[in-house]
Amino acid sequence: MKFIKSHLRYSKSQRNGIFLLLSIVIVLQIFLWFVHANKQEQVEFSTISNHLQSELDSIASLDEVINTKINPFNPNYLSDYKAYQLGMTVEQIDRLMAFRSSGKYINSPADFKRVTQVSDSLLAVMLPYFKFPDWVTKKNVAVKTVKIVVKDINTATQEALVKVKGIGAQRASNIIQYRKLLGGYTYDEQLKEVWGIPKEVLKTLQKEFKVLSKPNIDQLNVNTATVNQLSKIVYINYALAKSIVAYRTEVAEIQDLEELKIIRDFPKDKFNLISLYLHAY
Repeated sequence: MKFIKSHLRYSKSQRNGIFLLLSIVIVLQIFLWFVHANKQEQVEFSTISNHLQSELDSIASLDEVINTKINPFNPNYLSDYKAYQLGMTVEQIDRLMAFRSSGKYINSPADFKRVTQVSDSLLAVMLPYFKFPDWVTKKNVAVKTVKIVVKDINTATQEALVKVKGIGAQRASNIIQYRKLLGGYTYDEQLKEVWGIPKEVLKTLQKEFKVLSKPNIDQLNVNTATVNQLSKIVYINYALAKSIVAYRTEVAEIQDLEELKIIRDFPKDKFNLISLYLHAY
């Protein structure tokens, strides 16, 4: 027993050394435990981070799929969310919303760029998906106008007339034959008297051909002309010619063509046309 006690008896310096050694061992144990726990947390955090990154990658892939299927849209009704998806900045979206709130409308890609101030590259990406109303699209299309050179109907040839849409060879021939019968067109309205020309074709014809030179018509003396001579005038039929001669015989002489209006059944609405072919002196 004394032997054992002698071996367990330490000096003060020895005891201090033992305590220091134990302290070091304990500190090392705590440090090793802490390092092990920290590594475990890092492994768990890495696992969670990888999982989150995988989810984000999936969302990004889905977003790419959505972005590749953009439906046409009217820029005036572009939502702020859709605008953000298309790559517009918050400032650009705010400008668009403010413009819409003012009651104005964007009617062209140029308007959209001016209002939003998007870059040319972004506008080029968005442009294929712009869809404006038909009336806006038609308004923005430049209409090529062809200047029409008006020609004289009294000198028009058949070759020139058939170039008018709706005027074929037969109608062109009718126009020329009636011109000969009249002695030349005096009024543009006389083209309405040509047989066989529809109204819509006549409108086109009168845009390209008008009376530019007055015809030189040989007038008949109403006091000496025979019934046959009078009836050859386009606007006077045989019965009217006989009535004119009968009236002339009754009054001895017609002093003024206005007297013709007194004759029964005289076509007063055609007086100006008939007076082109008569004189009373």
